[in-house]
Amino acid sequence: MPKVTVYNMAGSNVGEIELSEAIFGIEPNASAVHQAVVNYLANQRQGTQSTLTRSEVRGGGRKPWRQKGTGHARQGSIRAPQWRKGGIALGPKPRDYSYSLNKKVKRLALKSVLSDKVKTADLIVVDNISVDGFKTKTMVNMLDALGAQKKALIVMPEKNEQVIKSAANIPGVKTALVNTINVYDIINADKFIVAKDAIAKLEEVYA
Repeated sequence: MPKVTVYNMAGSNVGEIELSEAIFGIEPNASAVHQAVVNYLANQRQGTQSTLTRSEVRGGGRKPWRQKGTGHARQGSIRAPQWRKGGIALGPKPRDYSYSLNKKVKRLALKSVLSDKVKTADLIVVDNISVDGFKTKTMVNMLDALGAQKKALIVMPEKNEQVIKSAANIPGVKTALVNTINVYDIINADKFIVAKDAIAKLEEVYA
């Protein structure tokens, strides 16, 4: 079983914790991780882009010149795609880009990125993450003490508005709950900071 050090918010070593081999000790599956990231990004797309076709562009109600005898190529409307300010041929229209991913692939991808964070020593377990009031400085001090000055994902066992709002103004820092974490956010974070109680919940949910 993999073991990691447990720290307090001041960055001091306060013990050690054993992690589940089935969740934090598997061989990462790159294919599953890739599928999960592509799925997440596709589901984030709004799909609201839209272009006007020749039937939607204003104007062009009559034939610009007669069919024969002008020396010009024949034209039926000044709003055809080849005309300036004409309609767009085969342009994007609103659509839904989202799709579902197999549940087993999702779980495998999540376990893969969690195991990778353990292997690269980027998973940091904190005994308790709490803030006395809404204080960004407290969270900044914690991140500095843990060596997580860049991108960090903080995972809590349950919703804590004080922690969430205290971390909201820090560039590159995101907060999440055990049931809201996703593969993309974990990969995107340089440091994966987890409350000790959240580890137990992760092992309970994904075992």
